[in-house]
Amino acid sequence: MRKLIAGAAALALAGGAYAMGSMADEPDATGWQSQSKVTIEHPEWSRDAVLYQINTRHFTEEGTFKAAQEELPRLKELGVDILWLMPIHPIGAENRKGTLGSPYSVQDYYGVNPEFGTEEEFRAFVDAAHAQGFKVILDLVANHTAWDNELAKKNPDWYEKDWKGDFRPTPWWDWSDIIDLDWSKPGVREHVGGAMEYWVREFDIDGYRADVAGYVPLDFWETARARLDAIKPVFMLGEVQQSGFHHAAFDATYAWDWHNTTKNVAHGKGNATSFYGYYAENESLWPREAMRMTYIENHDSNAWEGTMEENYGEALEAMTALSFTGEGLPLIHNGMEACNAKRLEFFERDPIDWSQGEGCDYGELLARLIDFRKANPALENGQWGAVMHKVENSAPEQLFAWVRQEDGNKVLGLFNMSGKPLGATFSDGLPQGEYTDFATGEPVTIGEGHEVTLPAWGYRLLSSGSR
Repeated sequence: MRKLIAGAAALALAGGAYAMGSMADEPDATGWQSQSKVTIEHPEWSRDAVLYQINTRHFTEEGTFKAAQEELPRLKELGVDILWLMPIHPIGAENRKGTLGSPYSVQDYYGVNPEFGTEEEFRAFVDAAHAQGFKVILDLVANHTAWDNELAKKNPDWYEKDWKGDFRPTPWWDWSDIIDLDWSKPGVREHVGGAMEYWVREFDIDGYRADVAGYVPLDFWETARARLDAIKPVFMLGEVQQSGFHHAAFDATYAWDWHNTTKNVAHGKGNATSFYGYYAENESLWPREAMRMTYIENHDSNAWEGTMEENYGEALEAMTALSFTGEGLPLIHNGMEACNAKRLEFFERDPIDWSQGEGCDYGELLARLIDFRKANPALENGQWGAVMHKVENSAPEQLFAWVRQEDGNKVLGLFNMSGKPLGATFSDGLPQGEYTDFATGEPVTIGEGHEVTLPAWGYRLLSSGSR
């Protein structure tokens, strides 16, 4: 009952602010719109941030907030900044998949899943994370609810219906454990928007990752962002790949095209030039302020596409290095640092086997890449970082070479995007300079006609003017 009262209070405070409408840009004095439509300001703490995704159910043997809290010092040592917790809410029982169900089948937007602990234990996790310098964002499932969410009984008109007039899941997908909300109903906007404010105001969380954000009207997200920012600066990650979602709603969105390109190239279905389409579009179509999540693995890819090893094989380290140094926002999915080689169960308890990390050099690589990223301002997120410039070379189908530079800091990235050794020379003067090698710490001079040699799937990162 207390939660329902809190929810009602949030709705009253909202006062209709989530009603439909757009936040269109106003033209400037000349009658032309300004070049950038982005009106939100990224929180300063997201400037060079690295995301870390936690599936509370799998993260520890106990699968609880309390146990996850004990792991915070280890994550601090790894160097990540923003902790993304998968949905923490009670899970529906009706039409549940598996034994425990999907975390994305939300029974109560204002509740905490007792499987994970109590409200106070969640609050303690957030407070401890803040004390250690982390930010915490929650996974928000706005598009749909569990069949047995109380809203379905109290407000059945808030839901989409099939041709028979019955509740329905999102069409075309096998999402039989959830039913779709109808976003033409103001009550839906008030309830979900009020819940978003509740967790920020009452538990001091720092933002949200929005599940299937593109299935929810953009104007809702824009209104929600403004209302959340009025409480405190927040960070919003949207599961969507559309540039317009960055104008007034989201700091970061998914780079599915980047993820798919890296997998295709790793499996020999492309070469170094396969990246040109993604990065050209990223530079020309997307706002400079946009942070695009260039990920190797998340919960979906691990469960439904394959493990890191399955998806990348011998190309894993090179693609990971690119995700941390090219334009983009890197993500570490829990277990990556331990070389997790298992497709984790989605609807059951399946604790990560952290003993896999013994002798796992990949975890050390992640920590070193984070340090490298933070030492080089040219690699920062969004508008703070530098644009990538292609380095022309004699083996363009093998060597993906680029420079990012600003304010005296210069990073040269060299990637052999093939399973055979590489020898190439540079065709222009862009890469010339004095550097320090990421792998060895040794000084390196790149002069005119410099020859690059890299092993199969090898890479080099060179920097100058680092912090």
